[in-house]
Amino acid sequence: MKKMLSLAAMFAALSYASPAFADLNFGGDASVRVRDWGGTSSPKTDNVAWQYRIRLNAAADLGDGYFFKAMLTDEDPKGGGWQTVGYGNTEVYNLQVSQFYFGHNSSCDHYSIGRLPLNSANNPLFDLTLYPTQTYDIPTATINLDRVFGANYGMKVGDGDLNATFVVLDNNAAGDTALSGDGLLNDGYGLLASYKFNIGDVTLDPQIITVLTKSDVWNQSLTPIHQGFRPFTLGTNLAVPLGGIKFTASGFYTRGSGTTPAGASNPIALGSNPYGTPNPSAGIKVDYFGDLFRIKGESGPFMAWYDYNQTTDKSTNIVAGNQVNHVYTNQFVWAQYKIKVHESAKGSFTIQPTFRYTAIKDHNDYNSVDTKDGRLRSELWATVTF
Repeated sequence: MKKMLSLAAMFAALSYASPAFADLNFGGDASVRVRDWGGTSSPKTDNVAWQYRIRLNAAADLGDGYFFKAMLTDEDPKGGGWQTVGYGNTEVYNLQVSQFYFGHNSSCDHYSIGRLPLNSANNPLFDLTLYPTQTYDIPTATINLDRVFGANYGMKVGDGDLNATFVVLDNNAAGDTALSGDGLLNDGYGLLASYKFNIGDVTLDPQIITVLTKSDVWNQSLTPIHQGFRPFTLGTNLAVPLGGIKFTASGFYTRGSGTTPAGASNPIALGSNPYGTPNPSAGIKVDYFGDLFRIKGESGPFMAWYDYNQTTDKSTNIVAGNQVNHVYTNQFVWAQYKIKVHESAKGSFTIQPTFRYTAIKDHNDYNSVDTKDGRLRSELWATVTF
């Protein structure tokens, strides 16, 4: 008995002497879905895909307001964390660190640094900035995996929250001059500023994002359409309850102008080596402007939104050799209905039919030709959260 009491006393003493560990929590979600999609252009095509996605979340409370958070998922570009069943089930799900950030929260301010989540599916600012001619179907969330490396600081100002986020968009070493000390400012940096406040039941969230140095914008084939310039986007999100409906509206304007630098590389896929052979568009004028409007409604398990985007690109056309106007008009609809099969304090299981419709048009002033296309995707999701 004395021996047992001695051992108990020893372990008690060790517990006090051992170093403390952070309170680490794990969670996440897993989904499978079947997707059927078809095109409206000629020739009409259709296909069915079976897909799955896993997202694992970790959060550590370091005490005194300090924290660490991370999310692991598949990092393949253009997938948004989803993987499609391949030939012979030979596809590989590359579970990697997609988001990680740490920082501090207090009653008056907060900050964080790392690979920050963007929540771009609920904020069309990012789609219009990065994909000004192809804003449809949440490209920032799908292609850029809804995160960016940077640092955020926010504080209470008056009745609202003022936030500023400094982001690193690329490592443009091709613009560096050897031994000149200009490497730092040749990388692509951006700044996002917002001020969120309420007027009665109405929530306003005006925002502006601008490239501080020089960077690129893309189309959805992962190819840069314009390089080495400083676009900016501004506008606001607005949210208001209307009876039992949560109504959200967004309106943003983007502008891009400049000259493609001589050091720009050939347009190549995002994620590849960005410093290749000289770009034939070097020295060509970049000049475009566009807007994006969204209306969104949520009522219980139902959610839907509609996007309308029109962007006019007056940039010099390489083939024509002069300034050619392209007017891109994009419309997009997302609708879903979430059915709760099970819900408890430990997790949930839901079934979610989802529909996505895209209609796009490119009007070319040079030859007065309209190129039109469309796509309908119908999906059935099954998701567990834990």
